[in-house]
Amino acid sequence: MSTIDEIKKVRLEKLKKIEQAELNPFPTKTKRTHTIGEALADFAKLKKSGKEIVLAGRLMAQRGHGALLFLNIQDGSRLRSSGASAWQGGNIQVILRQDKIGEKGFDFFKETIDIGDFIEVKGILIESKTGEKSLEANDFEILTKSLLPLPEKWHGLQDIEEKLRKRYLDILFNPNVKEMIEKRAIFWNAMREFLISKGFLEVETPVLEVTAGGADAKPFITHHNALDMDVYLRISMGELWQKKLMVAGFEKTFEIGRQFRNEGMDAEHLQDYTQMEFYWAYADYNQGMEMVEEMYKYVIKKSFNALKFEINGHKVDFGAKWEKYDYVSTVQKYTGVNVLEASVEEIEKALQKLGIEYDKKGFNKTRAIDNLWKYCRKKISGPGFLINQLIVLSPLAKRQEKNKDLAQKFQVIVAGSEMGNGYSELNDPIDQAERFTEQQKLREAGDDEAQMFDHDFVEALEYGMPPTCGFGVSERLFSFLCNKPMRECQIFPLMKPKNG
Repeated sequence: MSTIDEIKKVRLEKLKKIEQAELNPFPTKTKRTHTIGEALADFAKLKKSGKEIVLAGRLMAQRGHGALLFLNIQDGSRLRSSGASAWQGGNIQVILRQDKIGEKGFDFFKETIDIGDFIEVKGILIESKTGEKSLEANDFEILTKSLLPLPEKWHGLQDIEEKLRKRYLDILFNPNVKEMIEKRAIFWNAMREFLISKGFLEVETPVLEVTAGGADAKPFITHHNALDMDVYLRISMGELWQKKLMVAGFEKTFEIGRQFRNEGMDAEHLQDYTQMEFYWAYADYNQGMEMVEEMYKYVIKKSFNALKFEINGHKVDFGAKWEKYDYVSTVQKYTGVNVLEASVEEIEKALQKLGIEYDKKGFNKTRAIDNLWKYCRKKISGPGFLINQLIVLSPLAKRQEKNKDLAQKFQVIVAGSEMGNGYSELNDPIDQAERFTEQQKLREAGDDEAQMFDHDFVEALEYGMPPTCGFGVSERLFSFLCNKPMRECQIFPLMKPKNG
């Protein structure tokens, strides 16, 4: 029997002892009168009053001196000491005296209660001999009996896979993870606040789609039993749906939600993640760039209280002037290849010479150019906008008026990676149908990321969509600002089962 099994066996015996005492080890209600945060905030007033209060929380530490026990309990109330950088949960010392709760109760506590249990304690607030704010208890109740031991406090979970698999324990012991979760909420709420302040309407669009559209990505497929048909999990934040709303007469919409891509997994890519996309009628990509820069500065400052970061070896100042990078000249600068003139064979030779790995399945000029650009992108710190991208890489963007080979498109570049993508949306239904046809040919030739022909969307465009700018950004931006891999910045990332 393992040590864990032995501990569980002992705790099950303690559970039985609690039940034999006709006590419920998992009661529904608590008599809590104050959170620990409230008790500490009003400590002087409550101490002076001598009024009994009831606190509740998880027992995190315990030490004993004969007929005296010193406990530490913690709840989820949020405290921030002045200037504190880390999130802190509510913690307070509890003094348990045998002469206060009686010999029987004192012995029962020692015999049945373990670190990790949730308890309720009643008493008055005092300062200990060392000056520590404490609750002197005269009674206690069990709220939840834990059957497994918590990790050792100072070492906790060391293996990163175990940390993510048992994320609840990592959060319990790691204030930095708690702070990250709080910042994550602030990040998305700040983006929501900014867009609403600009007159955008938050909408919800379907997660299950008959045609997966709005991005170059491989979708997840599932079966809809009631309709007896296969459907796709969305690969964009309702891009084609939101543009239908532009057709319907809405001028500013956005959505924040989960999207899914059945592709590779690395520090910058996950299969399900949060994304925001907005659509802005009567605006073009130049106006989009101006607003996106303003939005990023607002969101980042509000979430991190800073605009200067060091990310993956890049020094990035979001408060500085945002540069603009020309796609063709940037690729030529770093690789010597003119992507407007080079053949797919020439680009492939350049990829091999530069030691760039690429997927040979469904390989074509579009994928060849994209792989070449991703090599160049790593050399740019930003922040800035990549502009003048090739139209073959942008099946949903408008062509530039002076050069039909280039798209009215921009990407936010930060620390060598793409941190947002936007463009003047294509609203010519004939051009859109032709591009969908070309994309369908690429899919049939083996390119799983090429877009599907969405006939319903083309029909919607035939009714007329005003000039529109669209933009999307994923939680990759948040993870870069934290300078951590994406999955470490999710609260509960998808993990392969231990025995899977």
